[in-house]
Amino acid sequence: MDALRIILQILLVLTSFLVVLLVLLHKGKGGGLSDMFGGGVTSNASSSGVAERNLNRITIGLAVLWAVVIVLLGLIQRVSA
Repeated sequence: MDALRIILQILLVLTSFLVVLLVLLHKGKGGGLSDMFGGGVTSNASSSGVAERNLNRITIGLAVLWAVVIVLLGLIQRVSA
């Protein structure tokens, strides 16, 4: 059970880092924090619609995996206590 917990904790750290990175890669929609840091001056040709959709899919998939890992870690903690 300890090996599974360690593997899930490592997976949690990796997915957390990747989700943050992927969210930061998204194109700003305007009016938010992205404009404050110069996101409002980007050109329209910076990303295509297909690339943005794929980025959305990858981000959502990793966020779901992140949530599943958290639930599994909680269940393991509950069983071992």
